[in-house]
Amino acid sequence: MINIKYKSADKTDIEPVFKLNKALIDEYENMETIDYQKVLSWVRNKIETHIQEYICVVLNEKKVGYYYFHDADGKMGIDDFYVFPQYRNMGIGTEMLKRCISETKLPIFLYVFANNKRAIALYQKFGFQVTEIIKSSRYIMQRI
Repeated sequence: MINIKYKSADKTDIEPVFKLNKALIDEYENMETIDYQKVLSWVRNKIETHIQEYICVVLNEKKVGYYYFHDADGKMGIDDFYVFPQYRNMGIGTEMLKRCISETKLPIFLYVFANNKRAIALYQKFGFQVTEIIKSSRYIMQRI
């Protein structure tokens, strides 16, 4: 078992989390269906407003990922669930997801890009199902 530690994110994590968001948007979003600058502004504001609620994932004293697990109208939402590319395929995402699931009895939902097949496969492994398609580029997946 890998020895992952979790700590609260802080203001120094705003920019790294934003860059991870932007990279996913750049890779997976259909740019013809969004107002790119408006989306980036919304993402930055969400991160800046909630950074103290984000969790920083640490392995061997190095930051390896982030996530934001929060209450959203009687359900729990997972946002900005990231494992840095060089740390993927090590079971870190699996451990992060297990931690979220173990922390609540409420249904859990998340947004994922429809073309992010690796992420979708991970979520499906833990019982998440697509419940909604948004503008053909994103899914809402939920675990009941």
